[in-house]
Amino acid sequence: MFKLLETFRVVYETRNFSKAGEILFISQPSVSSQIKQLEAELKTTLFLRNGRKEIVATLQADLLYQGTLDLLENWNDLLTELSSERDQTTICRIGASHTFAVYVLPNLMKELIPEFPDIAFSIRLLNSMEVLEAISKYELELGFIEKPLSTGNVERFTLMEDQLVLAGNQGDTPWLVREPSSGVYYYTKRYLEENNLTPPLLEVHNNEVIRELLKSGIGRSIISKRAVEGIPYQELPEGYRRNFYLLQRESLESEAMTRCIDFILNWSSKYN
Repeated sequence: MFKLLETFRVVYETRNFSKAGEILFISQPSVSSQIKQLEAELKTTLFLRNGRKEIVATLQADLLYQGTLDLLENWNDLLTELSSERDQTTICRIGASHTFAVYVLPNLMKELIPEFPDIAFSIRLLNSMEVLEAISKYELELGFIEKPLSTGNVERFTLMEDQLVLAGNQGDTPWLVREPSSGVYYYTKRYLEENNLTPPLLEVHNNEVIRELLKSGIGRSIISKRAVEGIPYQELPEGYRRNFYLLQRESLESEAMTRCIDFILNWSSKYN
């Protein structure tokens, strides 16, 4: 019906079947046939033929033309809105602290990306405090941290556990420590205090650098058991088992993001 109405509109405006055909890129007989079909469906005469080329619009055509303009405009607006909604991509900016980003996030993203093709993900590597601050400033939608921070209005979910170990050769110094705002710094400080140790400290702001130093036989450090492949280590007691946490920015109203968060929580539950 919309195709017939569009042809009718052009014929009404040009008063000529041949010109209408040129505008619509169809033949003159096709224009004539479509007008006849529309007249048959509406059970009324729209145009009076006056000679070979001249046509005169009837009162019914005048009435239909006004309604057609409104109808076609509304239809085109609806098509544009539907197209915009279909093509709209949900943005999900993720901030992840070091251990989670290197040893957990790749496996998660491997499943998230094909599951949510309508979400455009981006990832930033930050420490736990930086992740929380970025979410609070609406710079991120989701965050993964390794420190049980007080998050205020930012919603926090507990994910899988992570066992910390003491890595490196016995007696090696210096101790390699993360910056104070890092999630693992608290455990390192506690371990040194519990064991009355005051070794020289080397502050390193990146887990992978610490790992490579340990692999080279330099220093000792408390790190995730997930990171100790190729490095000598010793187990630590239950008190050195921590959790990873998912942070969610407030006012996330996207249906796709709601499904994404549920997916992450279900995925994480497999590892507890």
